[in-house]
Amino acid sequence: MMLRKLSGEKPAFVLPKGTVDTQMHMYLPGFPAQPGGPGLPPDPLPDAEAYRQVMGWLGIDRVVITQGNAHQADNGNLRACLAEMGDIARGVAVISGETSEAEMADLAAAGVVGARIMDLPGGALGLDALEAVDARAAAAGWMMAVQFDGNRILELEPRLAALKSRWVFDHHGKFFAGAGAAEIAAVKRLIDAGRCWFKFAGVYESSRTGAPDYADVAEVAREIATHAPERIVWGTNWPHNLAKTAAEYPCDKALTDTVLGWFPDAAARSRALVANPQELFGFPPVV
Repeated sequence: MMLRKLSGEKPAFVLPKGTVDTQMHMYLPGFPAQPGGPGLPPDPLPDAEAYRQVMGWLGIDRVVITQGNAHQADNGNLRACLAEMGDIARGVAVISGETSEAEMADLAAAGVVGARIMDLPGGALGLDALEAVDARAAAAGWMMAVQFDGNRILELEPRLAALKSRWVFDHHGKFFAGAGAAEIAAVKRLIDAGRCWFKFAGVYESSRTGAPDYADVAEVAREIATHAPERIVWGTNWPHNLAKTAAEYPCDKALTDTVLGWFPDAAARSRALVANPQELFGFPPVV
């Protein structure tokens, strides 16, 4: 069992109307974990009902549901979650170069707008498939969410710069060994080339200095947000799957306030929460 806090004191930052949580996972009953993945999160399943409580608590209006590693390349749970959440949700699925056109059309009809590359343990599809997935995503008008150890960015920069689809560098870049001037400069070059975005989510997964300030990740985040406020998106990373006990489970209110404090001003923060994800994930403008 996992005791997940789903409500509480509101964040100090009032999230603007139309705020999009661009990074979370959701699990519905009837969809078992697949071989190769890390297994389902501890009970109770972090389902749509639980996440709606988090939305109300934090002030989130719309959501991007990312295929969880537990389900590997079986997108059945993702389709069901998108149907459950309706028009306020979009999805990021796992596809490959061999995914049929019929499957692509089915996923798009369900609300999928992106494809996931997760080149870390437990990921369904890694960087070996980057170009093949990029070709499919670009042809479909989808984006890609790309996650890898960011300390490889100099090695990988030529491949990333050649991508045809819009893509987001996941989880603050996952610089496990820390980001120096060379790595930050590479991120800026990729952003400036026109197709790369940068996601603020899951800070605790790569920070070496840790809570509550995550000072190492904060330094990088502030620099990139100042450089390109039009290319930052934000996510809760709910339900924080790396936490295996209630004691390890982070406070969503505290995380929200900490990470949103890294933007240079209120205008940049609002862009990251509303306008930027609308552009990247194809949500309609707020009216």
